[in-house]
Amino acid sequence: MNRLAISLSIALVVGAGSAEAGAGGAKETGEEELQFLTRTRQLSYEGLRAGEGYYSPDGTKMVFQSERDPKNPFYQIFELDLTTGETRQVSPGQGKTTCAFIRPGSGDIVFASTHHDPKSEQYQKEELEFRASGKERRYSWDYDPEMELYVENHETGELTRLTHAKGYDAEASYSPDGEWIVFSSNHHAYASDLSEHLKKKLEIDPSYFLDLYRVRADGTDLERLTVVPGYDGGPFFSFDGKHIVWRRFDEEGLTAEVWLANADGSEARAVTSFGAMSWAPYVHPSGDYIIFTSNKLGFANFELFIVDVEGTKEPVRVTYTDGFDGLPVPTPDGNGMTWTTNRRGSSQLFTAKWNHANALKALNEAPARQELPKKESSSK
Repeated sequence: MNRLAISLSIALVVGAGSAEAGAGGAKETGEEELQFLTRTRQLSYEGLRAGEGYYSPDGTKMVFQSERDPKNPFYQIFELDLTTGETRQVSPGQGKTTCAFIRPGSGDIVFASTHHDPKSEQYQKEELEFRASGKERRYSWDYDPEMELYVENHETGELTRLTHAKGYDAEASYSPDGEWIVFSSNHHAYASDLSEHLKKKLEIDPSYFLDLYRVRADGTDLERLTVVPGYDGGPFFSFDGKHIVWRRFDEEGLTAEVWLANADGSEARAVTSFGAMSWAPYVHPSGDYIIFTSNKLGFANFELFIVDVEGTKEPVRVTYTDGFDGLPVPTPDGNGMTWTTNRRGSSQLFTAKWNHANALKALNEAPARQELPKKESSSK
């Protein structure tokens, strides 16, 4: 499931915990957010929904995905110039897209797309017809095996395809030096001689086979980083490039925890043990803590939390507003936060000033974690 689609697929999630868990006993009111988030304002307005806003290293650009083309009901990729307010479409406009990221040093943009699929227009037509019928269904992500990684050249606008194997290749992001891309893929499952049981599993739940991969920015030196059953996805490098952080689902796909590893995938360990859906983690530029999303407080109540990078403390709750709050991304200077929320209706991007000092104080005062961090049984 792509990073934004998770927020809209809560029917697969087992909510866990009480309203007090991780909240430090605070009341569920938007006023409690003010210790971390101030000057909150909406950043995107157009289209049915938008989300996953990721900054350029200098903080002047942002890439995001949005459903705003009346001829295509699926996400397309856009770049927002935060200095002028101008928005341009990055993706071709056909097929499905997801998860874009700006390459440090060049401004190139990596994203996943199915626009090369001959059936793209057919799928668009079918989806538009379904929506026009007035019928409803639970939103879900289909892990399209035609999803491949593309890079838009910042200077020429030319698209280069990086992956060419059947399978879902998506959820990509660059390392701070621009040399590496980390992403999620299940292409190995389609290329393997699976047992009949696993073949059926692949048909029913292709996300089960998703693992993390690392590849150079030019598409060479592809390396698989995880081999654990269950969905590993949504990876990002830390700002110093020494670590990657991601979400790992259990084998049933019902709960997820935040994991951290060295940039080469070694010494992987769990940072959270919430027993809920904890995902969309991002390391703060300071390197002191990770901000992430979890429904620990209720089945459909997704909120933002922070946790120290060592996972020694219980996570601290950040947002206290009804609805979905997720996919948090700090500004490169660490003084701001952008996230996806439906607090005013449809899911859109919001931004606010971030109080780093209060975050450190809250983490320092948080109770010690009751369960020791889980580590992989083998390391690279």
